[in-house]
Amino acid sequence: MGPTEQTIFEQFSYWRAAIAPLEPLPEAPLTVFTGCGTSYNLSLALAAHANARGRRAIAVPGGEWLSRPENYTPVWGSAHVVALSRSGETTETIAAAEASRAVGAKVTAITCEKASSIAGACDRLVVAETHPAEGIVMTASASLMLLLGLELLGQALDDGVAAAAEALLRRADAELPKFLTGRSHFVFLGGGASYGVALEAALKLQEMSQIFSQGFHPLEYRHGPISLIDEQSAVVLLYSPDTSDAEERLVGELRDKGAIVLGLGGPGDIHLDVPVEAALIGLAVLPSLQLLGERAAQSRHIDTVHPRHLSKVVMLG
Repeated sequence: MGPTEQTIFEQFSYWRAAIAPLEPLPEAPLTVFTGCGTSYNLSLALAAHANARGRRAIAVPGGEWLSRPENYTPVWGSAHVVALSRSGETTETIAAAEASRAVGAKVTAITCEKASSIAGACDRLVVAETHPAEGIVMTASASLMLLLGLELLGQALDDGVAAAAEALLRRADAELPKFLTGRSHFVFLGGGASYGVALEAALKLQEMSQIFSQGFHPLEYRHGPISLIDEQSAVVLLYSPDTSDAEERLVGELRDKGAIVLGLGGPGDIHLDVPVEAALIGLAVLPSLQLLGERAAQSRHIDTVHPRHLSKVVMLG
């Protein structure tokens, strides 16, 4: 078992250590979740969760929030900013946090490195220790930052979500060879808070295996992108309980056009139940989606410890 696979399978003890009630984020006219890469995808998921819980929120990439916050909201100076950075050293995210504080905004930082630069750029630091073997590709740390963000939004968590995610991971692993064989076009679909998770799954597959992949809202997929579906296509659909009927109809269309479909929480060629409440679906499926990227890389004999063109921290001069 290589280091990347190890961090995926061994992340759940770190989840359990991080599960504890946190003081919720303070009320604000707007909560802005920001980060880069994986952290931005997690921000999209957390902003959706926040809005569903009655808190007005948006997600903005770190570089965008730094350069043109006025394009995203007219009240950016009074926003509460939640900055996500695994290393606490991402240049755009730190600069965005500092610029936010300079105009009077409060900043909460979510990271896996307590002694990092972002600690000096925020009003509140929220930290979870991640797996020491984690390398360039974010696996356990991504799950942990999503978990911390949910806790900051007041979502109740217990060991049950870790147990469910671990059991799902092992069930998924048994099905992935069937899903991957003969497929070269990968699509990840998820709505609501699962949209950010779908984008993160697509990113993980690209980083790990060098396979081009895409993420979309499920019902948006018919509007153009479905033209690419054929017998080389593999689709992961993260079902949402409130739109599952429409998503199931879409799955039927994709299968008719040649795609193999992995249904997480609903029908597909491969169907895996996700036995958690709706708000925790994204967190519960994330390790399985990380493993999909790792297994795809292994099938192509690609080293995920040293992925092409990537570094563990993006620091700009």
